[in-house]
Amino acid sequence: MFIQTESTPNPATLKFLPGQTVMQAGSADFPAREAAGASPLAERIFTVEGVEGVFLGPDFITVTKAEGRDWAHLKPGVLGAILEHYQSGAPVLAADAAAQQTGHAEHSGPDGEIVVQIKELLDTRVRPAVAQDGGDITFHGFDRGVVYLHMQGACAGCPSSTMTLKMGIENLLRHYIPEVTEVRPVGLQF
Repeated sequence: MFIQTESTPNPATLKFLPGQTVMQAGSADFPAREAAGASPLAERIFTVEGVEGVFLGPDFITVTKAEGRDWAHLKPGVLGAILEHYQSGAPVLAADAAAQQTGHAEHSGPDGEIVVQIKELLDTRVRPAVAQDGGDITFHGFDRGVVYLHMQGACAGCPSSTMTLKMGIENLLRHYIPEVTEVRPVGLQF
């Protein structure tokens, strides 16, 4: 198995491409070691000292390092952990976690049609572009013109994430959906 790596706009995050499917559908975000119990792959990557976050996408894995750590020292350990996982034959997600994969939050109510439009634009125009940078953005709500989105993977904590939200996603949504007035990020809550 040959695993390629790519840099991301977030200098603390590196994208690993194992050359095969990582997630059959959706994505999974493990922003801390404590959250990784649902994924044997994420647990194995977290054994590398200095790893602070793991994000699993369709065909990639992004890993976020601790501040002050150097990729030159961390990268071989992460590559080894990914290789060991795939050679072990263990699943990427535990069976019960596979049913709870990351996706858009449900929304019902008077704004249902607007929410459908927002999700469609996110899925067709935004998420594919963000995935190229090793991340994902999910819908969390729409309230009085404000769209709430959660940034994951390389996008979480990226220096350019605010610019992406305001200049990119907000402008796109406002252009196609006049009811949208603003886009705001939301943090992950456990």
